[in-house]
Amino acid sequence: MVSVSADPVRDAAARFVARMDAEDWSAADEAALQSWLDEDPLRQGLLLQMQAQWLALTPAAAEVQPPVEAEEQVETAASSGWGRRGVLAGIAASAALAFVGVRWNRNASAYATRLGEIRRLPLSDGSVMTMNSGSELTVSMADQAREVELTQGEAWFEVAKDAKRPFVVAAGKVRVRAVGTAFSVRRRETGVEVLVTEGVVETWADGDAGLRMRLEAGDRAMLSAHAVIDYETGMSSSVDRALAWRGGMIDLNGRTLYDAADEFNRYNQRQIIIADPRIAREEFDGLFRVNDPEGFAEAVKTSLGVALDTSNPAIIRLH
Repeated sequence: MVSVSADPVRDAAARFVARMDAEDWSAADEAALQSWLDEDPLRQGLLLQMQAQWLALTPAAAEVQPPVEAEEQVETAASSGWGRRGVLAGIAASAALAFVGVRWNRNASAYATRLGEIRRLPLSDGSVMTMNSGSELTVSMADQAREVELTQGEAWFEVAKDAKRPFVVAAGKVRVRAVGTAFSVRRRETGVEVLVTEGVVETWADGDAGLRMRLEAGDRAMLSAHAVIDYETGMSSSVDRALAWRGGMIDLNGRTLYDAADEFNRYNQRQIIIADPRIAREEFDGLFRVNDPEGFAEAVKTSLGVALDTSNPAIIRLH
């Protein structure tokens, strides 16, 4: 059960979430919820937060093993026809949404995903973030700003519009700011990669006023603290393929085998090794589940005629 608080508004949110999980959620219940939400726009974010807390304490959410496909969609409370129990059941049943290890408080919340875990989380402002495997970040919600510090890995953000509180993601010295949009930020060894799927974001480097860019939907940029390393525009299909991990998939689409192996190794204990440098430069197409390195290796063996060694349970060797 969601823990009891001294805040009557939070208590009301908790009661609504508990009722959503009942078999007999009715039109009257829906009308009561909508009336309660209409009294204060901030209650939408609070309701999402209480759902996350409820799911964190649901045994089904703790027992599942990632990764699996994540096909659910968390809708805002203002949407018509919101399947209340469907949202709860879909989240609890998906290993990509294992709500564990989250610290909730009014100042900052810290989140982390394990190897192979993909997690989708609602934030208190109504935004939703999806964290990739092996990621760590901290979220702070203040009156004047919404701030995320990404210390490791990658996350995709669907930002709720709030012109008075910009949404800023910090990854090292790189900053990405949005008001209402959708974008991802990934920390790489060579820099920070930003992909925009909706709207517009602004990027810059802390301490370098000259390094400032405006990115639109379909744009991709790789930045460091002092330079724009790479930039592509109007690449919506490429951006979507790069973010296939949100559904538990890897879309290679002409990636080199070296890059493909690196992608699979992000999600799996069993690591792929490309033993021959000449093979590593070969390009490969295909759509694979993130937790199926064996299937990928077999496809490479068949398509390119390379040798495959799976005798070591910890390693898949292509040579």
